[in-house]
Amino acid sequence: MLFGPLNNESDAYRKARLELKEAEVALRDHRERVAELRRALPIETPIEDYVFHEGPADLHLDEPIRETRLSDLFDETNKPVVIYQFMFGGAQETPCSSCTMWMDGLNAVAPHLKQNVTLVVVAQADLEDMWGHARSRGWTHLRVLSSAPSSFKSDLNFQNENGGQMPGVTVIVRDDKGNLRHTYSGSAVFDPGEYRGIDLLSPVWNVLDLTPEGRGEWNPSLSYE
Repeated sequence: MLFGPLNNESDAYRKARLELKEAEVALRDHRERVAELRRALPIETPIEDYVFHEGPADLHLDEPIRETRLSDLFDETNKPVVIYQFMFGGAQETPCSSCTMWMDGLNAVAPHLKQNVTLVVVAQADLEDMWGHARSRGWTHLRVLSSAPSSFKSDLNFQNENGGQMPGVTVIVRDDKGNLRHTYSGSAVFDPGEYRGIDLLSPVWNVLDLTPEGRGEWNPSLSYE
């Protein structure tokens, strides 16, 4: 059911709104088709049991710092592990503002996601630096790890030979035999100059797209006046 019409809207507006509704329904259907294709990816690609650095469960504590393997991220329910590839570390000397905005939002919904997946945030930066950023943002619901001890970022193409970082997501599962399998990775950058690959992970862009001005040239910042 389409909202309206309003008492004072023109026929031209109603016609345009009905055309938009058709496009919105088509977009919904296409998103469902994309999700279906993603779910159908073969679960066959092995992945190394990488080592990460992880801090305590309490974000306000500094110790202990321990080594956590990729396999350790799976609990007895064997839920899929969803990894956000955070741009910080290597050639990225400061935390990415867009990644930070995405994580601000995911921190709020993490308790809901926890019912079905294990969500972690991985950065190439040393744990102390990433931990400090997480603490400054109040990410009390996010599990934050450093991939500095391993080649995890490079092997999955989220870090280039010069240390340049790429934002995105990776999904890992453990099959019936206990083997780790890479099922999906997606980046914010499809190809050079082709962006917006993971916009759906943040409501900010989608809310801005509701307005006549749209998102324009706006980009998030780490702080605002």
